[in-house]
Amino acid sequence: MTPKAGLGYEETSPAMIKLQRLSETPILTADKHNDWEATAVFNCAAVQHQELIHLIYRATDVSSNGKDGAYINSLGYAVSSDGLSFNRLKQPILINDVEQERRGPEDPRVTKLGDTFYMTYTGFGGRFDGDYRISLASSTNLIAWERLGVLLDEPNKDAALFPAKIGGRYAMLHRRPPDIWLAYSDDLLHWENHTPVLHTIPSSTWEGSKIGAAGPPFRTDRGWVLIYHGVSEDHHYSLGIALLDLNDPSRVLARQKLPILKPELDWEVHGYVPNVVFSCGQVIKNDQLLVYYGGADTAIGVAAVHLNELDAI
Repeated sequence: MTPKAGLGYEETSPAMIKLQRLSETPILTADKHNDWEATAVFNCAAVQHQELIHLIYRATDVSSNGKDGAYINSLGYAVSSDGLSFNRLKQPILINDVEQERRGPEDPRVTKLGDTFYMTYTGFGGRFDGDYRISLASSTNLIAWERLGVLLDEPNKDAALFPAKIGGRYAMLHRRPPDIWLAYSDDLLHWENHTPVLHTIPSSTWEGSKIGAAGPPFRTDRGWVLIYHGVSEDHHYSLGIALLDLNDPSRVLARQKLPILKPELDWEVHGYVPNVVFSCGQVIKNDQLLVYYGGADTAIGVAAVHLNELDAI
């Protein structure tokens, strides 16, 4: 297969990567005893640090589809030693206490650079149409976060930082609808050289409407592996996988034609936003890639694949 830089239409061989669920039921659900997460917990960043798996998850006080009124987002924190059973803090770690986040922070993605964790997330203002912005915060312990402000002053989502500099610069994926774009920065705050990387595939039954990055890309010997979500014309959200060039991630080396996970279980199909599996992060544990995902904007699950199976892409 000959890569075609920037087109994002390359497909893998017939061997197919598919995630296997580690639990048929959610691993984290809403806690009605905590007002800020009483109705839904979903779309979580995932980080492995000090032999523990840390989740930073989005939570809402009322239904996440807006049918019960203007929900408020908060970010919660949970931690686990085995990746399946989690303990969580009773109080949120980030709330709607700045103007750009009147409706709260959404969909966090966390990348470690040096000794610091950086979290890209959507600051949802809700004051007018398109009032959502990619925002950045930093932390040294994954619990106490310092906001660094809005990164792109435009309606934009699905931002994820690469875990290493590329060509001496920071790199970030984001979405200018309907495609995934790449940008570079010298200081993590000012971004330029925006380039489309992956495009929707109009003929696809699962990623024909729009696509966006899931968790931050992770490095392998063959390239940057990117998990991403695809949206069909009938608004089903599934997960796909692609391989980007290590030195120039605008070059798509491979892209699997079929999804690696699609909504199938009852709690993924039926929920506040039906037919959704949506990931913001993954970790590597015991030669497995664990992908954490929100199901139907209601609860959190986890699915896995052995690392050696990624050679199929």
